[in-house]
Amino acid sequence: MKLWTSIIFILSNFIALAIGAYLMGDGVPAEWYQSLNKAPWTPPGWVFGAAWTFIMVCFGVFMGIAWHNVTSRKNLLLLYIIHWILNVAWNPIFFDQHWVLFGLVEIVCLWALMIYFILNYQQKMKWATALVYPYVIWLTIATSLNAYIYAWN
Repeated sequence: MKLWTSIIFILSNFIALAIGAYLMGDGVPAEWYQSLNKAPWTPPGWVFGAAWTFIMVCFGVFMGIAWHNVTSRKNLLLLYIIHWILNVAWNPIFFDQHWVLFGLVEIVCLWALMIYFILNYQQKMKWATALVYPYVIWLTIATSLNAYIYAWN
């Protein structure tokens, strides 16, 4: 049962990534993005795909475990939906609309939400909250990349 719940959350996470990618317009290859002054620590493109794949699997497993361990599934689902919307929204905000500052604010909100997941569920979920750590680490890096672009362009 927990396995199927995790699979549903993993699939939902990948749907969010696919929608975000679809809504990002020309994205990384676009002249706008290519012309930006990017942070020296910007990883190569393949790292983004590998990181997001790992993160979405970890977070899906976390959500599957949480679904069967929390007392309020309604609150968990609400937080997940907010996460899902924020995850989808960043790509079109940043890449399609070129709203770098709004993208920065948005990604900080997503980062804060992931911190909340850890702090709110750590006591109940124990070791399973470690599955959210890769998400927080990656969002910290992504936030620094977004902030650099905002500051230097």
